[in-house]
This record gives sequence, structure tokens and C-alpha cells, in this order.
Amino acid sequence: MWQYERGTIQYDVMVTVILLFVFVSPRWINFKDKPVERNPHHMGVVVVPDGQGGLIYQIQAAAVDNRTSQDDAVLRSSLRRIIEPISGAVSIDRVEPIRDGAGRIVSYKVWVALQ
Repeated sequence: MWQYERGTIQYDVMVTVILLFVFVSPRWINFKDKPVERNPHHMGVVVVPDGQGGLIYQIQAAAVDNRTSQDDAVLRSSLRRIIEPISGAVSIDRVEPIRDGAGRIVSYKVWVALQ
């Protein structure tokens, strides 16, 4: 089917048509090749660097075990179970509850150091 030598008019026309198709067709044809939108972590975790080699995690209170408000060790264990699948082994340096206007805990701010 392709019997034209390089440098002939027919060859140049066919190459031009192919290149036009490759570069122009995505504007008119939806190939549905867009990247998949990534949803944030299902437990509502936000991670930011603390500027000193550690990380600060903000974790929604709903993701943490309800018994944690009574015992600091249980709270740290529950927070570590949420953090370690994201960052691997960590040590929790400090935990600070963040409260809403009514005084209910809505999230926890957790300072960690990678091990």
C-alpha cells in the first residue's frame, strides 16, 4: 500500500496528513485519556513539613477511635495506626487537639519524626 519513495510529493503529503492527525485530532476527538482524579485520603489526613525535618499531620477526629479522648496512650496508638500506612514507621513527638467554637475536638495536629 505504501509504495512511494521518500522525498516524493505523495510521501510528503501522507506524512503531513499523519502528523496533522496526531497533533490536531485531540482538540476535536475526546479520547478520554485524562488522568484519574485522586481523592484525598479517605480518613481526612493532611500532611505538611514542619521545617525541621519532621512532619505535621492534621487528622480528622472522626478517623480516630472514640475511646481516645480518655487515654493518651490509646490516642497515640490510634493516630500511629493512621499515620504509619502513609509514612512508614514514625515516632509521635506531640499531639494537639483542635477544637471548634463549641469546644468539641474536630481534628488532631500531630508532630512526628520519621524513624
